[in-house]
Amino acid sequence: MTVFSLFFPKIVKKSITDITPGDLERLGVRGLLLDVDNTLTKPHSQELEPRIKQWLADMNAAGIELTIVSNGFPRRVRPFALKVGLRCIAFACKPSPIGFIRGARRIKLPRKQCAAVGDQTFTDILGARLAGVKSIQVMPMVQEPQWTLRLKRRIERTVLARYEKHRQKKGY
Repeated sequence: MTVFSLFFPKIVKKSITDITPGDLERLGVRGLLLDVDNTLTKPHSQELEPRIKQWLADMNAAGIELTIVSNGFPRRVRPFALKVGLRCIAFACKPSPIGFIRGARRIKLPRKQCAAVGDQTFTDILGARLAGVKSIQVMPMVQEPQWTLRLKRRIERTVLARYEKHRQKKGY
């Protein structure tokens, strides 16, 4: 195990809609702790794309428990969660594990049966790992304009390249 492996998700998908009930079954996951910005919707948006709305309905139909765990402020996250029909934990302080622990409790599942879904290695994936929750990384919906976030994305690409090399070496 390398220091990088703390940042490795269980799986990587291009989009949240690429996650299937079959993927979750293989991971032993019955509940998802969902990030908002750049995962469920574009940053600062209150709108849900139809394909993501359908994905949420499909997950519900498959019996997957869902809740939002976001670092966003309540004034941003709560109206969005209400609009999409999910409960939320706002200002989750990721990568601290507390938001993920609260999210697992909220959906009444053991953490080992939960997976966090998010677009950021250093908040979503690291926080999930620290909480003992599986993680699924998705690619961001849009590129952020801030130079600090662009720099972080470059570092994330390095981590994901190491993850891919590790995944291929392990044969999964």
